[in-house]
Amino acid sequence: MKRVDVQRRGIGMVCEGGRSMLKVWAPEAKQAFVCTREDKLPLTAQAFGYWSSELSLCAGDAYRIELDDCVYPDPASLCQPEDVHSWSQVVDASFAWTDNAWENPPLSAYIFYELHTGTFSEEGTFAGVEAKLDYLKELGITAVELMPLAQFPGTRNWGYDGVFPFAVHYAYGGAKGLQSLVDKCHEKGLAVVLDVVYNHVGPEGNYLSSFGPYFTDKYKTPWGDAVNFDDAGSDQVRDFFIENALMWFRDFHIDALRLDAVHAIKDMSAKHILQEIREYVDELSAFTGEHYHLIVECDLNDRRFLDERSLNGYAMDAQWNDEFHHALRVCAGVERTGYYADFNGPEHLAKAYRDAYVYDGIYSETRARSFGSKTDGLDGNRFIVFSQNHDQVGNRMFGERTSALHSFEMLKLLAAAVFVSPYLPLIFMGEEWGSGSAFQYFISHSDPELTDAVREGRKAEFSGFYEDGECPDPQAEETFQNSKLDWNKLEAYPHKCLHEYYTFLIAMRKDLQALHSGDRSGVRTSVTDPSGMLQLYRSAPGQDLVCLFNFTKQQQHTDVPGLPENAILLLDSAAKQWEGPGTAPQESPSRILLQPESVLIILWR
Repeated sequence: MKRVDVQRRGIGMVCEGGRSMLKVWAPEAKQAFVCTREDKLPLTAQAFGYWSSELSLCAGDAYRIELDDCVYPDPASLCQPEDVHSWSQVVDASFAWTDNAWENPPLSAYIFYELHTGTFSEEGTFAGVEAKLDYLKELGITAVELMPLAQFPGTRNWGYDGVFPFAVHYAYGGAKGLQSLVDKCHEKGLAVVLDVVYNHVGPEGNYLSSFGPYFTDKYKTPWGDAVNFDDAGSDQVRDFFIENALMWFRDFHIDALRLDAVHAIKDMSAKHILQEIREYVDELSAFTGEHYHLIVECDLNDRRFLDERSLNGYAMDAQWNDEFHHALRVCAGVERTGYYADFNGPEHLAKAYRDAYVYDGIYSETRARSFGSKTDGLDGNRFIVFSQNHDQVGNRMFGERTSALHSFEMLKLLAAAVFVSPYLPLIFMGEEWGSGSAFQYFISHSDPELTDAVREGRKAEFSGFYEDGECPDPQAEETFQNSKLDWNKLEAYPHKCLHEYYTFLIAMRKDLQALHSGDRSGVRTSVTDPSGMLQLYRSAPGQDLVCLFNFTKQQQHTDVPGLPENAILLLDSAAKQWEGPGTAPQESPSRILLQPESVLIILWR
């Protein structure tokens, strides 16, 4: 039996045509009311612990919910204009959309640009993002990925402390601001991906437990008790998050959801919550005629998340592949500690190019056990790769970007390594011009004890990694301001050149089937020197190419047997065109000299 109507939102305050219907789940309450600034109106008890009533509230009206003499914001509020502890506001979710001709492209066409709304522009709003859409389009981006937008305490946060999953953060522009941004993106031919968090809820302003058993102590996550997806009362909790996923697609025209850290979703039900979300999203797709993508972040190397439901899989469309990142960064010289300890550089990068997962059933030294599953039969377009993202930058103590850790030549090499892969490429805001702005961890909690706990937690997290320097204060506005992109640097040396280089890489990937194809059967690799020399071969009908990587700091020879005379050099990252030391002199067509920290891409037809 279907518990959720995909055609309309069934929980929270639904406002249509000057009337509103409120439905809230509070199974233990003896009585429930909706409070306005002038009145208090009773809610009627319904089956399964729901309370509801038709109301004469209009868009913009303030309201709260009273349960047994205690007053709270609406847990399914669409707007919190004051703060996470105060009044909820009625929102009419209708919008004058102009994107009727928009068609969500297949994931194979996605080139992701991950951004944080608050730090992407000086304004720190959806309007600030809108102002840069032409820039993203000219760069070659096809999908804008927004970090989480759920209402969080204060005005500064990564978004992973959201406590009102249905409320678009007010300081960014709220629901209408997001709808306008999505509409403009579609006008420009850009898909929109939204990062959502279903594995935990932030600590400040989290009133869910006051309404019902939204959490269970059966399991623990790094952030506390797990969301209750399989314990008593879990049907209604599951419906809460299913309704959330459907709302973004149906009411905000989002094209894809990126589900954060699904390995932290604990669910032993016969039907996993991800499977159920997939079913409802498919039902919505059948109703609207639109196609929606579900992407997961997962560190389990478990193909069940991608396998079809007929194989008892969760049928997610794609997943972030951190192991590609780890292997790539070890090639670049990152110290093999922490999550890099299990990766040896070129050999594991070569395996990632071929097999997606490095650990696909082989023994892991750090885990002291075999780990992962094979990815045979899964198209390359089921995986998303990157050389940096918000986690890999912001989870460093000082939030240093790759541009602060590696040479300009290595930045170009890392970028090429991502764009020639058989997987979907993602770049993190500002990466494409080597932004020097840090991306640090920031919050704006109002609870002093919680703030102190976060500060101490950050210090403890990095105590074994850094001997010098103080951990930036996550509560300080300076930490947030330091994380904003400085767009004035874009036209300066050498940022402009790197931007042109990224634009070239993206255009080359789009143009060559051998590169944008997700067919992994044409992928071959050869590690010619374990210290840092790797060859990657890609092919498609009528096209063959080889990518020659030199991750070392010395000139290196590499042999390419059988390289035809009609081969064309598409890219030399060391060329003067790209502010490099210049193309190395060649001794013979098949014995090639590479400059330090460089890549050559050679094509033949």
